[in-house]
Amino acid sequence: MMLILIRNEVTKLLLKKKLILIIGLLIIFITLLSYGQQYTYEKNIDRFENFSGAGTYDWKSLATQRLNDLENRLDSPYIPDSGIASTEIEIRQLRYFIENDINPITPSAVKFSVDFVEQGISLLIPLIIVILAADLVSGEFSTGTIKVLLTRAVPRWKILLSKLIALILMTTLVVLIIGILSVLISYLFFRQWGFNEPVATGFSLIDGQLNADSVILVTRFQYSLLIYSLTWYVSIVIAAITLLISILVENTATAIGVLMAALIGGQFLQFFLSDWAIVKFFFVTNLDLTRYLTGSYQPIGGMSLNFSIITLGLWGLLSLMIGFMVFNRKDVLV
Repeated sequence: MMLILIRNEVTKLLLKKKLILIIGLLIIFITLLSYGQQYTYEKNIDRFENFSGAGTYDWKSLATQRLNDLENRLDSPYIPDSGIASTEIEIRQLRYFIENDINPITPSAVKFSVDFVEQGISLLIPLIIVILAADLVSGEFSTGTIKVLLTRAVPRWKILLSKLIALILMTTLVVLIIGILSVLISYLFFRQWGFNEPVATGFSLIDGQLNADSVILVTRFQYSLLIYSLTWYVSIVIAAITLLISILVENTATAIGVLMAALIGGQFLQFFLSDWAIVKFFFVTNLDLTRYLTGSYQPIGGMSLNFSIITLGLWGLLSLMIGFMVFNRKDVLV
């Protein structure tokens, strides 16, 4: 019976054609960003060649120029304190890359794929999950089909569990689609896969200083698996929170509005109220898990990768517990 329920829920999600909409949006975003990155890269090459008078270039020369630009930026009297700190960290990382012969400049398909989810993990990807899941329960209440569904001789918790499992399967599929599309489309522009490129990870911040004692070298493919695992974890937590809101509000538009307000409002809270200790416990503040791996990210003092993983896990578990309790007691006969 459970397998039949799960299959029905997956079928309903597919029939709504939201996956087609999501794929279409991803193709547009990835194509535009790939073109933009390739265009910027070519402009940087032209700029370097015109400035140096050299007929050719290599990535180390381009990285050295970037390093010089950052060092010159530090001399500006207009750079804010936060800008100084992040610039100094980027300078130290670039020096590490140059000294250890690690190419951080030349774009490749796998590198773009990682960059894409790193930039989208705190807003774009959560919004995609919200679009996918916001009407999972609220849509049943809006159309009245929830009454028909509950007339079956099946416990309510099984019905909700089937929806949750279907949502997890579809969320996993969306993350896989993001990875596949970003690699394939960007390859059309960069003409380099980059699976075996070395990547330095394990940087950490200690008292505001970049520490490279624990840095290890992995392949770009291994690093992308780690990045996408963190992205999947964030997506599952967002799916759990979306499921709870969908149960509570009984209206799809309201559910989407609440979640969009939470995601966007959370960004403002983090920016303007970072001095408030309680802000670091809000789920939005902890979404950007992948940036911890660069060693240049600590949105609020006391936060770390482990802290954010645990905080998000608690948000997800609490959302599911409340969701199941509310759904089991909810009056659907009105």
